[in-house]
Amino acid sequence: MTGEIRILLPDVLAPAAGGTRELSVPGADGLTVGSLLDGLGVRFPVLERRIRDETGTVRRFVNIYVDGQDIRALDRQHSAVSPGAEVMILQSIAGG
Repeated sequence: MTGEIRILLPDVLAPAAGGTRELSVPGADGLTVGSLLDGLGVRFPVLERRIRDETGTVRRFVNIYVDGQDIRALDRQHSAVSPGAEVMILQSIAGG
């Protein structure tokens, strides 16, 4: 089964993705959040460094949702990403 996977980014991450807030990648069976991030890292290395640390772990203040579900409540980077899914990546911003 195939279907484009939509990746939604906040304004703060868009510059690291070539200035866009929405990316799409071909869907395929067996994709996980980790493999999706690996592919993004090849295309946008700066974006990957904003999302994951040097060990490949999603940074503490980055939240990722697959079809509205927080991956921390699923299987983290091993969470499945089905064809046609929507993945939202949010980066917390602190201020005062």
